[in-house]
Amino acid sequence: MENFITTVLLEKNMLLDILLAMILGFAIGFERELTNKWAGLRTHMLVCMGSCIFTLLSIHAFPVFAHSPQADPARIAAQVLTGIGFIGGGTVLKHGSAIYGLTTAAALWITASIGMACGCGFNNLAIVSTIIVVSVLVLIRIFEKQFIHRGSKIIRRMSVAFFCRKDIMEDAYKKVLSTFESIYEIKQKNSADSDEYKKISFKLCLQTKNPIQYIHNALEKIEGIESISIQELYE
Repeated sequence: MENFITTVLLEKNMLLDILLAMILGFAIGFERELTNKWAGLRTHMLVCMGSCIFTLLSIHAFPVFAHSPQADPARIAAQVLTGIGFIGGGTVLKHGSAIYGLTTAAALWITASIGMACGCGFNNLAIVSTIIVVSVLVLIRIFEKQFIHRGSKIIRRMSVAFFCRKDIMEDAYKKVLSTFESIYEIKQKNSADSDEYKKISFKLCLQTKNPIQYIHNALEKIEGIESISIQELYE
């Protein structure tokens, strides 16, 4: 009877640890969901809960069945790091010369560690760590945007083309050259669909966060152009 009560209390504490892990995973995943990242609420909650469950099993289950004082409760928990590396790698995307998802991968990695802390019974450590993680994700992102870089760390190569009337072609050509300082190729030719229009196309390098929007807004200020096409060039 005493063993039964002990087992019930132990499982109750385990369930509370798993519940706490779910809540803390929700807190981190909620921030990722708000910023529209690939790994959001469900992913972070499941990662945190799974890490907690594996840690609990490592501590309480396998040494009992092994019947050996040499049983290592850290072996299963250690494999959580390997598994989370695989999941985190799936959130990292390479788009041209830009790499996305590193912060989300790091968030999943630290979410797993928070789940492991819950499984080990270090609930205060897990709660404080979650508060710090969410603060870093929210506050440091704001700090970066406001004070470190308003644009982008990545130089992007863009291809732009538009049509304009022949009578304003020279004026539009000069305004494009004066508006965009980083043009490295520009050309003009007659439109295949109409004799009244000419096509101007050029390529340039930009280091702004939203290059397409920046180019479109700049071209809108030039009167007489239409049918604008903007594409990013990849290596």
